[in-house]
Amino acid sequence: MWAALAGAFTNSVFGILRAYVLIALWQARPGLAGYDVIDAVTFCFITQAFIGPMQLFGGGLTIPERIRTGDIALDLVRPASLQAWSLSEDLGRAAYLFLVRGVPPTIIGALVFGIVVPSGRGQWAAFAVSFALGVLVSFAWRYLVALSVCWLADDRGVATVSLVLTTFFSGMMLPLTIFPGWLGELATALPWAAMVQVPADVYLGKAGFLDAVPFQALWAAALLALGALGTQAIRHKVVIQGG
Repeated sequence: MWAALAGAFTNSVFGILRAYVLIALWQARPGLAGYDVIDAVTFCFITQAFIGPMQLFGGGLTIPERIRTGDIALDLVRPASLQAWSLSEDLGRAAYLFLVRGVPPTIIGALVFGIVVPSGRGQWAAFAVSFALGVLVSFAWRYLVALSVCWLADDRGVATVSLVLTTFFSGMMLPLTIFPGWLGELATALPWAAMVQVPADVYLGKAGFLDAVPFQALWAAALLALGALGTQAIRHKVVIQGG
């Protein structure tokens, strides 16, 4: 509990610092990427709220440690799917961190700067669905990173690469809509955009439900399918090793 509250405080402080940077940028370039200053500030605090629930800096799963200790062998013989069991655990963690680490920074941003609030129930519902899909995409990606330990024995290198990719291509640093040319097109087509940029744009009313949700659902299905194949692969590897 105290660790989560400390995380909420840290998110709030960094959110304020990010907000001032974005305010300066949008004052210098009004209307950049179709956002005004209040949109940019809202984007800042909404994305700060995503850090905990979506575990944007990586981790959140116990699989790497269980692979290193050999406990994964017990997980693989359970009647429940390792992927489904890990997902249910991660969804519970995400719901808790959304309340404890996600809501406070947003409230502080609203009090200090003022933020955009969705105009009706339809927009709130669209955001809820998009946010849930963002959590699902995040889990599916982190699950693949966790499974890599079975072959690499150490996830630090992969985790570092994942951190860089997620931070840069999700929209966590800056809105992907300000990226120029082909880089912007590439960034908005990659799965990391489904974690942050897309649900934030749905919240702001910059992306429609029918544009955002199929994109997120496609990446969630693709990554979960890869995770299912990876689970089968590590089960085969454990059997071969006699573990």
